[in-house]
Amino acid sequence: MEKEYFRFYIKVRTVLHIEPIAIHNELHTVLGDEAPRLRTVQRWSKWPITETTPENIRQVHNLINDDPYVTVDELKAQSNLSHGIIQRIISNHLQLKKVTARYVPKHSTNFQKAERVRLCQENLLKFEQGVWRLCDVVTGNESWFYYKQICQKSSNAAWVARGDPSPAVVQCSHFAPKTLLCIFFKSTDPVLIHSVKRGQIIDHQYYINNCLRPVINEIGKQRPA
Repeated sequence: MEKEYFRFYIKVRTVLHIEPIAIHNELHTVLGDEAPRLRTVQRWSKWPITETTPENIRQVHNLINDDPYVTVDELKAQSNLSHGIIQRIISNHLQLKKVTARYVPKHSTNFQKAERVRLCQENLLKFEQGVWRLCDVVTGNESWFYYKQICQKSSNAAWVARGDPSPAVVQCSHFAPKTLLCIFFKSTDPVLIHSVKRGQIIDHQYYINNCLRPVINEIGKQRPA
């Protein structure tokens, strides 16, 4: 017997004010071991036959207000409403939609922006004059990588009303476990990835010995004279 039929029978008997234990006994008498367990009957008997009542709409609305990032599965677990009913309440009654949060970018100063433009124009001129090739350029950057990511992009989606702005995601705490990587790469593949040990003090001499010199040596291996 399909689970949907069990739910329908339990709902109908619940509306008639039949206790869960009595409903379970009825099902067990007819179906034996194939009948749902008493705990299941007790859980399903809590679901009303008219799920889109003002009380349930208000309940879903309050849960979303408490946590705009809550998923439909989490709403289902907290409200005891079905997946389809929750979707109808959100779309038809609350008129909400899920929007993925945007990350707040870091802002550069005007001087930094102008300097980047100047360097780009200078490098572009070298390409146009044939002095450089794209595959000859090696660039690098240092970045912190958290052991645990903030969350997947899909989990950043929050319920918002039509016309409301998208939410923003706060970055990880500076105290969260992370490691510093110095990465140097070309257009074709990485040249060097250096992991900085925890507690290591980085000064110009450390950077020269552990990053710049190894990069130059690696480039020498890849492009022998």
